[in-house]
Amino acid sequence: MKEFAVECPRCHTQLPDVAHFCHRCGMDERSPDKDRRRAFAVKPDEPVASFAVVSSIMPRGAGEKPQTYRIAIMIALVVALLAACFGALPIAVLVAAFAIPIVYIVYLYDVNLWDDHPIQVTAMAFVLTMVLGIGFTLLWFNLLGGGESLHSMDILGQGGPTIGGFLLAAIAVPVIGEVLRQLGPVYLASRPRYDDLLDGVSFGVISGVAYSTADTLVRQWPLIVGGLTREIDPGLWMSLIFLEGFVKPLIIGTASGIACAEFSGLGKGYDGFTPRYFRGVAEAIAANILYQGGVYLFGFVDNPTMGVVLTILWGLLILAVLLLRIRAILHVALIEAALEDAQRDTGIVDGEDQTFCAQCEMPLLNRAAFCSACGAAVRTRHKEHHPKLPPPGPASSASFPGTAGSDFESAPTRTAERPASEDQGDRA
Repeated sequence: MKEFAVECPRCHTQLPDVAHFCHRCGMDERSPDKDRRRAFAVKPDEPVASFAVVSSIMPRGAGEKPQTYRIAIMIALVVALLAACFGALPIAVLVAAFAIPIVYIVYLYDVNLWDDHPIQVTAMAFVLTMVLGIGFTLLWFNLLGGGESLHSMDILGQGGPTIGGFLLAAIAVPVIGEVLRQLGPVYLASRPRYDDLLDGVSFGVISGVAYSTADTLVRQWPLIVGGLTREIDPGLWMSLIFLEGFVKPLIIGTASGIACAEFSGLGKGYDGFTPRYFRGVAEAIAANILYQGGVYLFGFVDNPTMGVVLTILWGLLILAVLLLRIRAILHVALIEAALEDAQRDTGIVDGEDQTFCAQCEMPLLNRAAFCSACGAAVRTRHKEHHPKLPPPGPASSASFPGTAGSDFESAPTRTAERPASEDQGDRA
């Protein structure tokens, strides 16, 4: 048995005297920052209040190879911007429409989120939302006349906004669109295999970026079929491609991820249609109303390039708020789940297999929910890296979901399910 010299003041777990973080509740033992606001539970070398995109919307495996996904996104955007700069608008629009969705699908396969059911989950989380998004966007865009929009490039600067157009584009579309984006993720999150909070975030994001792809294809279809253009305005086209390929999908995806995270919730099973979930949906709708309202109004700026640039700045402001919100949810949820596990059973059971932290490669203590060296949450590792826990000893019959040997969906002896109505404290 290992010798322990310190006791965690929060969960009373016995710790080695060299531990920086409690391996059960994640508390920073060497800092007055007891809430770990300077060490994000998903990626401890980042503060919680950070605008890091990859670790916010790709929480699983974020500490293992985040540069892979960052580089992939940057390459796709550079290709799209260069194509737009030289007038190859069909290539630019298609790359912009599919860049982030493809990177995200590769990410989900990479972290083994879907286990042995990739086709069914792909269809439900991406294809279904994309098909619904295409149909709905065609409907409302035609009702709007296909003209009162920032993205109808032939009529920019002509006419002016109308009350009916604003109510449709900036109010009705965000509300109905978010309902459509919740269908696939909510169904998947209600399945035992995918009821983890991190799964809910991932499904919500991929549904959002799928909808964004559908929206871009419909709005920019004239550019896709128009071929090369000789009327080159690099500032306008590159700004438009950056908006369509980066800003819009991240706003929609992050907003939907927030709502789906609240549907999954903590503990065994999913929380379901609780007030917390409806608050998350309301937040997602509000973010999209603000964004779509800006898109509609800035579309009537006399200078087309200035209109797109203003939309980008407005969208980046909304995205920054959404990133801070989703990071707060992830951080507090991981800390809270680990603390609940520690409160159930503070014993530590020795196992035969030694496991290592994917973030800092230091050894993990048995049943660890956090690395005691760097404070990284063990639950965010690739699923195939999660070893199996040894059978519980006579003094402990509870398993520890989210620790080095289990996930929410696979805990064999989980304690009683928390009622959906139980208030666990505000995660924000």
